[in-house]
Amino acid sequence: MKTLKGPGIFLAQYAGDEAPFNTLPDIARWASSLGFVGVQIPSNDTRLFDLAQAAASKTYCDDIAGMLAEHGLAVTELSTHLQGQLVASHPAYDRLFDGFAPPTLRDNMEARQAWAVEQLKLAATASKHLGLSAHATFSGALAWHLFYPWPQRPAGLIDEAFAELGRRWRPILDAFDDAGVDVCFELHPGEDLHDGATFERFLDAVDHHPRANILYDPSHMVLQQMDYLAFIDIYHERIRAFHVKDAEFRPNGRAGVYGGYQSWVDRPGRFRSLGDGQIDFGAVFSKFAQYDYPGWAVLEWECALKDPLVGAEEGAAFIRQHIIKVTDHAFDDFVATKTDPNFNRQLLGLT
Repeated sequence: MKTLKGPGIFLAQYAGDEAPFNTLPDIARWASSLGFVGVQIPSNDTRLFDLAQAAASKTYCDDIAGMLAEHGLAVTELSTHLQGQLVASHPAYDRLFDGFAPPTLRDNMEARQAWAVEQLKLAATASKHLGLSAHATFSGALAWHLFYPWPQRPAGLIDEAFAELGRRWRPILDAFDDAGVDVCFELHPGEDLHDGATFERFLDAVDHHPRANILYDPSHMVLQQMDYLAFIDIYHERIRAFHVKDAEFRPNGRAGVYGGYQSWVDRPGRFRSLGDGQIDFGAVFSKFAQYDYPGWAVLEWECALKDPLVGAEEGAAFIRQHIIKVTDHAFDDFVATKTDPNFNRQLLGLT
């Protein structure tokens, strides 16, 4: 059995232009002071990380790993959430996602998509240089605007969407396979991969590629009213990354799952800081211990109410308290008897 690693923290929501959040050494010092032992690095944020240099130079990666180690930290995963989004983007969202790419590529969907694919391939090499086994990303979406079947969808429309998604991701998955790194898709509304059914559909489209895996975030399942514990039972063999994020869903007479276009603070389903929502993390961490989850527990802070610095401080302690140090022997070993096949047969009345 494995004891999962952590606590880690995803730096995307904390990076900024003010110290200590504007450089990797400074934000590492801050994270370490709160008790974190790992950082998930957003590879798009050049204030913290140079993805192209990391792919070109193992020395650069060794220097980063060494600096983090001085603060008692390790890299948990690199993230390409924003770049992954652009691997597959429907034209309806073109202007909204333009800001995810460099200014020189804006208003040019084809160039932007090619850039995104190259970014993912750079991330595969950079992850290898850092000695990582998993990578966090989004799938992008060609069919999200069709998630509710009205007007009626033409036959084969969703099949073609996932076939195209598979065609786009297959060479990326192969690049990660060459690097020995799992691609972990965060199942997230707004992505074509947003639940178990869509993940299975994608697996079929990429011939069940061994590098196509899952970043488990139970908060997105609460907001979709899924059984987030049963999900682990079904898909644990493909779960290779873990965002520890809380959420609550409190429907009312005015709005439900769809949220009524309201702001996050007013939606029935909203993200919360750890311990303030409805997720049974004791059960989640128990299932990860049961199934030998091999990775990290990483805080992703998103809350409409609580201050992010308080959320980080509380989050480190919350994760540490929930990590189960697994046992190396059965609780009833003290009454065990020696194995004797003949004795076993006698007990079964067979001799």
